[in-house]
Order: sequence, then C-alpha cells, then structure tokens
Amino acid sequence: MERQTKVIAIANQKGGVGKTTTVVNLAAALSARRRAVLVIDLDPQAHATLGLGLEKQQGVSMYPVLIGLKDIADVIQPTKWNNLNVIPSEVDLAGAEVELAMREDRLSVMRNALAPVKESGAFDYIVLDCPPSLGLVMTSALAATDSVLIPTQAEYLAMDGLALITSSIEKLRAGVNPSLELNGIVFTMVNSVARLTQDVIAEVRNHFDDKVYETVIPRNVRVSEAPSMGTPVVFLDPRSKGAEAYKAFAWEFMAKNPTRVQVQKSSVPPAPEPKAADESEGISDNPVPSTQQTDAPADA
Repeated sequence: MERQTKVIAIANQKGGVGKTTTVVNLAAALSARRRAVLVIDLDPQAHATLGLGLEKQQGVSMYPVLIGLKDIADVIQPTKWNNLNVIPSEVDLAGAEVELAMREDRLSVMRNALAPVKESGAFDYIVLDCPPSLGLVMTSALAATDSVLIPTQAEYLAMDGLALITSSIEKLRAGVNPSLELNGIVFTMVNSVARLTQDVIAEVRNHFDDKVYETVIPRNVRVSEAPSMGTPVVFLDPRSKGAEAYKAFAWEFMAKNPTRVQVQKSSVPPAPEPKAADESEGISDNPVPSTQQTDAPADA
C-alpha cells in the first residue's frame, strides 16, 4: 500500500463562513481515522493554531520558511492527538505579503517550500488554512495545492464569495497551476428548517453538481465553544450534532480523496533460456524459480 500525499487548500475570500472551523475539525476527524494530517495555518490571526491547542510562537510558522531562514521540517509541531501535526501561524506571517511582492518567484515559493514534506510521503493530507483575502499568501497557496475545498454558508451573500473563489481557481488553472481542481463545496452553519437555506443549497447543487458534498454542517453550540478550549469538537464532544456531521464529512472526504493506493509489484523479467547442452557444459537440474505477484495488504 503506497501513500500519495494530497495538498488541499481550504479557502473562501468571504470571512465568517466556518473556514477555520472546517480545517480544524476535518483534520481532527481524519486523524481519528488513522490518516496522518499536517495543518498549515496561513492566517496571521492563528485561529487554526489556537483551535488545535497550540500557542503562537515567534519564528515558528511558514514565514521563516518562505523567506528562506528555516526548512519546513523545523516548524512542524505535534499536537496532543495522534496523527495530527500543525505548522502554526504568527503575527509576522502578515509580513509575508510584503516579502513575496518583491520576489520574482512569489507564485512558486509556497510550492517549493511544501515540496520536501509532500514528497516525503509522511502525511496523507496537507491541509492549508488560507487567509480570507486574495493576497499573495493565498494566491501562492492556491498555486501550490492540488485542489481547493470551499466552505460556505447557505445564504445569498455567501454565494458572492463562492463566485469569487471559483473565478480565482479558473485564473490560476489557466496560468501557474494547470492541475488545480475544485475539490468541492461544503455547507456550514446550516439551519435545516429555513426555506432560504434549502433554496440556496438547491441552487448551488444545480450549478456545481457532484462538487457539492452531501454532508452539511449544522449550526451547533458545541462547535462554537470548542475553539475557546483549544480542542476540535470531534474530540471535545464526539456525540454532539456538529461533531457527528464533521465525522460524516471526513468519511465522504476520504472517499473522494483517497491517499492509500494499491501498488502492483512489477514483474520480474523472465530468466534467459538455458544454453543447449554440449560436451563442455551441462544444464542445471534446478528449474528457474517462478515469480509470484503478491498484492500489498489492504488498507484499514
């Protein structure tokens, strides 16, 4: 079984749509399913860092990596949960916008920084929590990612943000990242009884079809309380409606974005034909051993 790391950016140019909450709880739910996850907090507000129980530390973020002062391995921090690691954010990360603006490689610098950890195969998923603005940090993150997951509310104003981010994806696909895909759209803070909510969801599903995840995340008090305790709601209160929704979403996400791949072993080249027997050379009585192809064990 071979692991193929996927880099997923979670982004929306509109704030207040549950972006960071989705980063924290999706990552936590994936880690609980024995998937190795690295969260990279690219928002100077550091809400994903705090939501995963870590404090901001000067010099421990992507900022020194992007400006060439540190290797990415130097800033990866463990959390108190198995399979879940994070590169925290810090206030200095806001300065990356200025630093990147002066560089010719500003759109490839994030991709180059992530390359060693992606190629190492140490993680199933690298999840980028993007800032809620289309600055250079977010643009370079989208240029480095495989796909973009968009959390959004089921409100008409939130659909403006959805249009903006999908337009940005198209522009980047036409330029610096031709392989960039829309991973999907997930509805957050859903009031299932509101008629407007159902109308918006139906309209988005009609336009984006199977790119809209079936799982929706309901409004839930425990989801709102969890960040203040530095614990994802899927660990804080696993039976709450919010936690159950994020766990279901993680299952659906894993099914759409598999990282464990069954690899067939390459066939061993056939042994050369033995030479014909003559007076000086005999044929061995030992037959050429046959090669047997064995599949790698199935993933849990």
